[in-house]
Amino acid sequence: MDCKATVEIGEYSRGGQTRGYNQAQDHDMGTKEKYVPCGIVDEDTGQLYVTFGSSYKTSDFMVDNLEQWWTSLSITEKQQLENIQIKVDNGAENSEIRRQFLKRMVEFADQTKKSIQLLYFPPYHSKYNPIERCWGILERHWNGTLLRKAQTMLAWVKTMTWKGLNPIVKLSKKVYQKGISLTKKEMKEIEKHLERNPHLPKWDILIRPS
Repeated sequence: MDCKATVEIGEYSRGGQTRGYNQAQDHDMGTKEKYVPCGIVDEDTGQLYVTFGSSYKTSDFMVDNLEQWWTSLSITEKQQLENIQIKVDNGAENSEIRRQFLKRMVEFADQTKKSIQLLYFPPYHSKYNPIERCWGILERHWNGTLLRKAQTMLAWVKTMTWKGLNPIVKLSKKVYQKGISLTKKEMKEIEKHLERNPHLPKWDILIRPS
């Protein structure tokens, strides 16, 4: 699970190539329409889930997408999962010390009744995160296309393939607040639910449901 760079909607060049004669702006002239892509790839099935958010990239945005992924599964698929392993970069919104993210993950474990294992990639190793490969394929897929409208952006993502499957794509208009945090007292309660690997406490965290 991870977010990629913000996508600007408009006549903007992204460095790719297209057929025919196309002109594009090479500078951001203050575009007002931007979207943050958040992706989740199921390594067992190969299914890719992508949500484009019109608000900020926050811990809540990322976990909300994780909850949407969970609700999209069938009862049988949920029952077959013994636990949920999530591979993430140690970014600002989802790091192993990000209080709001860890709080939401504890709540997610309670919601799903599944143990959650958070596996973090060390700095400069994000290329090994499976979702990063999906982003690379998306960039090659839409290449130099001018994303003039949000619907154009969504349509292109829906036609890419990963492991032979088209992604499940959604658009979120929910507004997220930045800077949400917990007090030290609240975080102590959250830490009680976190089982940090004694050898890799920053990179491997297990959360069991209550």
